Amino acid sequence: MADRLTRKEHAMAVVLEDHLVTLTCDSCGDTVAGPRVPSDSEVAWALISEHGWSGSPLAAGPHRCTHCTRLGPAGGGVPGGILGIEHVGDVTVVTVAGDVDLDTGDTLRQALRHAADMGGHVLVDLGRTDLIDSTALGLLARAHRLAAERGRRLCVVTISPLIRQVLKVTRLAEVFCVADDRTAALALLEAGPPSVGDAAS
Repeated sequence: MADRLTRKEHAMAVVLEDHLVTLTCDSCGDTVAGPRVPSDSEVAWALISEHGWSGSPLAAGPHRCTHCTRLGPAGGGVPGGILGIEHVGDVTVVTVAGDVDLDTGDTLRQALRHAADMGGHVLVDLGRTDLIDSTALGLLARAHRLAAERGRRLCVVTISPLIRQVLKVTRLAEVFCVADDRTAALALLEAGPPSVGDAAS
C-alpha cells in the first residue's frame, strides 16, 4: 500500500507516494507527476525545471504550470527588476528588487552577463527580494560557474528566510557565499574561498 502524504499551502498540493510525486498548479489546478527522490523539496525543483513550470523551488509553493506562466505574472507579487549595477573595486554588484521568477528572469540574466563580462567577483544583492524561483536559481548557479572558471567568486546578499531556506535546500549555499549585508559580502569576497560551511547563516 502506498505511503501517501499530502501538503497543502495556498491552493497547491504536493502528493508523495512510494515512487511518485504529483505537483499541482496554484492557478488552474493542472498537475504534473514524476519519480520521487529522497527530498520532496528537491523533487519539486526538479519537476518545475523539467516541465517548464514557474514559482518557488520548494514543495510549499506557490507553483504555476507552463500555460499559466505564459499568461503573465501571478497577482500579489512585486515585479522583479534590477535596481542597479555598480562596480566596487574588483566586484560587480547587481542589486535586485521584487520577486525574481520566469517572468522577470531575463533582466537578471542580462545583468549577470554584464557582471561576467567585467571579469571580477560578482555580488548579487537580494536584500529587497522575498522570492526567487528555479529560473533565478539556475541563473545564479550559472553565474557562479562562469565566475569560478575565471578564478572569481559569486556572493549573494539576502535577509529573506525563504530565500535562505531555498539556497539551503538546493545546496547552493554550499556552492557560493551568502551574507546578511553588502559589507559582509564584500569582506567574504576579499577573504578568498571559504572553508566548507563558511557561508553566513
